[in-house]
Amino acid sequence: MKRFIKLLFLIFIFNSTIACSQTKLKQQGIMETDKIDTNKSEILDVTRQLTQLMIDKNTVEIKKILDQGFTLTHITGYVQSKDEWFSEIESERMKYYSYTEVKTSVKIDEDKAVFVGQNLLDARIWGTRNNWRLQQTMHLEKRKGKWIILNSVAITF
Repeated sequence: MKRFIKLLFLIFIFNSTIACSQTKLKQQGIMETDKIDTNKSEILDVTRQLTQLMIDKNTVEIKKILDQGFTLTHITGYVQSKDEWFSEIESERMKYYSYTEVKTSVKIDEDKAVFVGQNLLDARIWGTRNNWRLQQTMHLEKRKGKWIILNSVAITF
């Protein structure tokens, strides 16, 4: 009878340990999901902020969310430096009026991310105004708790 009670006690302890481990794993999974959701939200915020700042012609604030070596690749394949792009925005050779978001996706790998966004962008680029069907692929990196845009490549969709 004592052996049976000991066996029941061991089974109880074993099951309790498994239950605690499963609870911890579930909590870790929930925390990881929360972290991913927070990062995705932050990335969407910063990419939307970029588009709005383009419309606002606010290169001072844009500079704060772009990497120092940021480049913008246009649908023509032309790779433009940040400084040249800012000059185009300030002179209104590139004038952004409004945008409508169509679709977004975000993939995160630790402190790096890839954002793909499709927008209908009302803009005048080098004299041609159009409602551009632009897909932007942006690479980002989290630095000191903030997502920074490293580059952006535009194609049509």
